Amino acid sequence: MRSESASIPPSHFSTLAPYFSTPTASSMPYSHLNDYPADIRERAARVRLACFDVDGTLTDGRLYFDGEGSELKAFHVHDGQGLTLLRKAGIEVAFITARGGPIAKRRGTDLGIDEVHVGVKDKLACVQDIAARLGITMEQVSFMGDDLADLRVMLQTGFAVAPSDAHRWVGERVHWRTTARAGHGAAREFCDLLLAAQGHAERLLEDLLRVEGVRVEGNA
Repeated sequence: MRSESASIPPSHFSTLAPYFSTPTASSMPYSHLNDYPADIRERAARVRLACFDVDGTLTDGRLYFDGEGSELKAFHVHDGQGLTLLRKAGIEVAFITARGGPIAKRRGTDLGIDEVHVGVKDKLACVQDIAARLGITMEQVSFMGDDLADLRVMLQTGFAVAPSDAHRWVGERVHWRTTARAGHGAAREFCDLLLAAQGHAERLLEDLLRVEGVRVEGNA
């Protein structure tokens, strides 16, 4: 499996740029959707369940501890808005992390996400269970992760995605890498791609810009 944004020697950029260029999160939407390779658009269009690792994917990977030893993490509001929009568009969202503790659960509660799984020893089995309950295949599942603990499950999904600063062994094996870093809008960039590929982006923007009607804002 090869990442669409895998590292390329600088001398090759001029000849390969049209294929490997990836729009930034700020340049989406949505007229730029065709800048993505057809395979990436097709994979994004199939996703019904978007799974996310937490540490190093929804956060920047650093762990903070206060004076009493309690763990702290920082999440980006842009990512939270993207995850909220996925749910509004009918795409199920799941957090799946090997670490324990209440922080991921609290973040999931803030965003209205029911599928929050912490202390997971077998991420593949967890994802397969969720997919079975939803009545979908693994080809309709995406997984965004950053390190070796995520790789086994990622390789079994229809769309494996990594932040730009994921570990190299992971980044070179996924279908697509974001241009944004983990904890700094990478998840939002991926959410925007899913929404655009499935035709939801323009409707959501129209709803947001209307004076009256359905609003897309939620907890982020």
